[in-house]
Amino acid sequence: MPELTRQQTEFRAAMANLSAAVTVITTDGPRGRAGMTVSAACSVTDSPPTVLVCVNRTARSHDVLVGNGRLAVNVLGAGQEDLALHFAGATGVPTAERFTDGRWDLATHGVPVLTGACASVVGAIVAEQASGSHSVLFVEVDTVITGDDPAALVYFQRRFHSLGTTAA
Repeated sequence: MPELTRQQTEFRAAMANLSAAVTVITTDGPRGRAGMTVSAACSVTDSPPTVLVCVNRTARSHDVLVGNGRLAVNVLGAGQEDLALHFAGATGVPTAERFTDGRWDLATHGVPVLTGACASVVGAIVAEQASGSHSVLFVEVDTVITGDDPAALVYFQRRFHSLGTTAA
């Protein structure tokens, strides 16, 4: 891997100060089942409901996601750091075993959906835009599932944090 430039190092340090929701993006289909932890996911519009997900083109799951054309964005809640680490490849859990712990609905939506997520949105990739090292995937949402977890998992300063609501 080439050495980072000063601008890249400064940019990465600045982005560490941008709190981000932690999501696990999942897919299944002709290219197989895959998932990955992503913090670069956000809403685009509600007409029609669309989210975007940024995925490094060198990531193992990139071609599987794009090839299947359908995915779920599973928004993790407090206490789900283990899933974030599994799907980031940080725990040594093999890819084939990441969906076997009973927390996944593998049949209802055609892609794995995390039971107990803060929210999950499922849809089809309707556009892909290359930008630098990443693909920006635009996903038109057809299914929305919201959970009861009042605390979210966020990534800030290169660490996980729980963010809950407080009474006013």
